[in-house]
Amino acid sequence: MRNPRTVHRLITGVFLASLAGSAVFALSSSPKQPATPPPPTFGEQVDVRVVNVEVVVTDRHGLRVGGLAPADFRLKVDGRAVPIDYFTEVRGGDAVAPIAAARHEVQGLPSVAPGSPVGTSYLVFLDDYFAFGPNRDEALRNLKADLGRLGPEDRMAIVAYDGKHLEMLSSWTSSQAALGRAIDEAMRRPALGLQRRGELAAFQAIRGAGGRRGGGFRGGAFRGDRGLERLNTEELPFAKRLAEQVEGSVGAAVATMRSFASPPGRKVMLLLAGGWPYSPGDYVVDNANRPILEQDVPGGAALLAPLDDTANLLGYTVYPVDVQGLQAEMAGADRRGPAPSGSFLVRPTEVRATLLTVASETGGQPILAGNHESPLAIAAADTRSYYWIGFTPEFKRDDARHKLKVEVAGPGLEVRARENYLDLSRRGEATMTVESAVLFGSPASDGRLPIEIGSPASSGWRQMDLPLTVAIPAADVTFVPLAGKYVGELELRVAALDKDGHRSDIPAMPFKLTLPERPEAGKFIRYETTVRLRKIDQRLTVAIVDPLSNRVLTASTEVKGI
Repeated sequence: MRNPRTVHRLITGVFLASLAGSAVFALSSSPKQPATPPPPTFGEQVDVRVVNVEVVVTDRHGLRVGGLAPADFRLKVDGRAVPIDYFTEVRGGDAVAPIAAARHEVQGLPSVAPGSPVGTSYLVFLDDYFAFGPNRDEALRNLKADLGRLGPEDRMAIVAYDGKHLEMLSSWTSSQAALGRAIDEAMRRPALGLQRRGELAAFQAIRGAGGRRGGGFRGGAFRGDRGLERLNTEELPFAKRLAEQVEGSVGAAVATMRSFASPPGRKVMLLLAGGWPYSPGDYVVDNANRPILEQDVPGGAALLAPLDDTANLLGYTVYPVDVQGLQAEMAGADRRGPAPSGSFLVRPTEVRATLLTVASETGGQPILAGNHESPLAIAAADTRSYYWIGFTPEFKRDDARHKLKVEVAGPGLEVRARENYLDLSRRGEATMTVESAVLFGSPASDGRLPIEIGSPASSGWRQMDLPLTVAIPAADVTFVPLAGKYVGELELRVAALDKDGHRSDIPAMPFKLTLPERPEAGKFIRYETTVRLRKIDQRLTVAIVDPLSNRVLTASTEVKGI
């Protein structure tokens, strides 16, 4: 989707360094109300100061090993050993060992005491956009049947995505009756996987009419033909479209975790993903003998990194659930040699690779028979006994990804834990907040950001200019005394989600506010600008970011196209 373009009018001498113009501001006590009342919202603040690693230790027979002490573990970050600052063993859902060396309370540290139950927060993400109705519903029925496995300290929330919008079917609750009703509602939602299958069939028909260029296998000739490592003119558009669809679903899952960032206890996401291919290029070509190296189509880590990074940042263990029946489809398949051209193995293998990768990166397990077994039963059994290890790295806030490795002393012992953590920058965290607001509406915790929109005016064949006024609460701006005045440095972010589910990028546009004196509490700073949008119905999300305090204020409103 085209980025919303911000056009400023020269009204005063306040200069916005990165923008072609300036803005007006004035202090007032009672800003105008938003043109459209904000929708019901929810959301939680991210404040990660401790990196928690949930560690499962098993013996050579796959049985859990308990009774280990901090001295039995070695934690490495980027290959270097680091001290284990906090340690708790959870066995059968109860804490059985105290936190080691915890001399003071640290935000982000699991608050558990020996003998106390450790609850689990299950966040269910349902991707209706890729799911097939019968398979999805069977998985949901199994989930509903096992709600009795939730303990008194456990809770669950359920969110569904249809390719355009996220809908919260249930916020955090321990009520089995409420969750049962939410699951019933989920089964009544349209499942759109048949549309994805129809798109694939249409592509195959076009590809067949074009002679399946590059689609056949000629005695291994593809291995040495560099041209066939790229997608042809029939394949490239469909692969790009598929990659965009997966990016949309991944972004929705990320926004879901971000909006449920800080529940108590162990955090688990049950990811009923439908069918995301690991590499859209290979999925489209459907030929194991023709590996695709296509720079114009993201795949693998590039597609899944936002999901993995967010889960690891927030401490979610992800259990991706196969709701496509891949186990049955791949049963008995000989995976020792290359698959023939057009093999039924290629596309299921691509989907399976996504499930395996997400689970491995976040310390979870893929539930590969998710439409026949209860995902809750498997995840609950896997998360009742583990070791909770915490350490406090020196955060640089540079968006760097760091490798984690947990080792344990003892012959024949195996370890499963997440494999990295993200040192999220302030700007990256603000982007996550705005992305969440775009899909869910502005979080209730964000406070007031009154906005008002004017009447749009045509600005060409497909564009319109929309006047926008934002009332910035002065109390939420960090003003610094400078040369006898008070200066606040902020960022404006504007994002749009159109009626077809297409989202814009969210560029950060810095600007300064300069006041002759420090504003009083309760005052607002009036900010005016014009946003250039497409002539289409959409939801506009506006964010004001204070980098010094990491405060993010957001507001959303509906905009009608002209």
